[in-house]
Amino acid sequence: MSERLLQPEGGTARAVQTEDWQKSLFAAFLDARDRYGPLTVVVEDHEGAELTYDRLLLGAVIFGEKLAQLAPSGGRIGILLPNTSGASVVFFGAQAYGRVPAMLNFSIGLKSLEASCIAAGITTIVTSRLFVETAKLEEIVAALGKGRSIVWTEDVRGSIGFLDKMKGMAKARMARRLAGASVSPDAIAVMLFTSGTEGLPKGVALTHTNLLSNCAQFSAHVDLGSGQKVFAALPIFHSFGLTTGLIAPIVLGLGTFLYPSPLHYRQIPDFIAKAKARIVVATDTFASGWGRLATKAQFASLSLVVLGAERVKETTRTLFREKFGLELLEGYGATECAPVIAANQPWDNRPGSVGRMMPGIAYRLEPVQGLSEGGRLHVRGPNIMAGYMTVDAPGTLRPPAGGWHDTGDINADGVVTIKGRAKRFAKIGGEMVSLAAVEAYVSAVWPDNAHAVVALPDPRKGETLVLVTDHDDADMSAVIAWARDHGVAELMIPKRVVTVESLPVLGTGKTDYISISQLAAQA
Repeated sequence: MSERLLQPEGGTARAVQTEDWQKSLFAAFLDARDRYGPLTVVVEDHEGAELTYDRLLLGAVIFGEKLAQLAPSGGRIGILLPNTSGASVVFFGAQAYGRVPAMLNFSIGLKSLEASCIAAGITTIVTSRLFVETAKLEEIVAALGKGRSIVWTEDVRGSIGFLDKMKGMAKARMARRLAGASVSPDAIAVMLFTSGTEGLPKGVALTHTNLLSNCAQFSAHVDLGSGQKVFAALPIFHSFGLTTGLIAPIVLGLGTFLYPSPLHYRQIPDFIAKAKARIVVATDTFASGWGRLATKAQFASLSLVVLGAERVKETTRTLFREKFGLELLEGYGATECAPVIAANQPWDNRPGSVGRMMPGIAYRLEPVQGLSEGGRLHVRGPNIMAGYMTVDAPGTLRPPAGGWHDTGDINADGVVTIKGRAKRFAKIGGEMVSLAAVEAYVSAVWPDNAHAVVALPDPRKGETLVLVTDHDDADMSAVIAWARDHGVAELMIPKRVVTVESLPVLGTGKTDYISISQLAAQA
């Protein structure tokens, strides 16, 4: 299978020298502080907190010294916190002393959280009493605490005295002597976890080079400048949220406004306006929800809206184009790739595709039996993870073979067009059927509703397609008529329909296909 190396192409995309980012995250933070000014506000949140580079550094040095006592150098510490300025202090506090924050997804339930902790060998979890009470996570945290230490940020803050602050100020002045500044770029910087849409989560080990290279890649790809504040509501336990919402805005001098939940559809437009944010990174589900309730004035500051993690619907594009005068850019990534693999560009926006790959990424397409177009996408580059950690081999790093990551997605060649995930194909009467394509056909008939198609076992044809939809009156005769008019084969049409009030969605904004399959089976 041939290998191709992608370089910037067209428009004003700049070449990217990822070797310039061969450093630790903490060293990159210190470099950004020197470059953009220690008094520049770089982190804000919905509670009115404002952190300059200097204030973030001081908080990280003081708080990080307490965190350093919880794990050995290079050890993993579970972080269970929402998007707030305090979470940025905890994250960079761990980085300052060479500890590895493992960002726990608090939306996935106890079973998956337990699996995440086991896979990554997490024995200590840092969280907040206020957050746990607000999010009603008391039972989950109590269960996770059996055999693990739960450290409350309120207690850590309460233990910081006058001497700690004086010592912290002295250390901040000599921050480049801290362990985190000299950590190997190839060491693990962060542990993230797959979303668990197809089974138990896997731990994804990302190095300092992985994360910083990806920042350099997409900054060159869309030609970001400094001072373009990001509104970050995607949770930082999500790779998209962590890299584009926290790390990149700080190391690239953009600045970030952290918001704790993307589900606050009514409140978020007002906070985007208050923040005067220029950039929003989100998913189609969240952006369409915000856009329906926002006024044009509330989104007046926005100039760049990038959506990923799920297909962007034409109705969402139309909404943003007609209501706000904004053209949506669709991107594509994976946790294992830190995460951005491809994205459309303002000067080369191709709706229906996810644009060109990031510079410096090599790719190959492997044939998929039964499919005549596209292939299974494998990628390799400086942003590809160090490896997985799994429940069956806790704490053991399993690197990708030859540095190649199998995305599991089916793609066309050239400009990346996602045809679906390899696991989201059904075999009906000997024919391979893309479930994503079937969802697109149904969406063409009912564009204002949410739809998911799953495959269930069928004793006669192998599998049968089931449509799960929030359309109250889903009469499949309309879909059948549309299919006939557009030359779509009958086997591509769902044979059963299950109506729900709303489709289950993960905290990352992705469709929860495990829950949807269970709903379809129960119905």
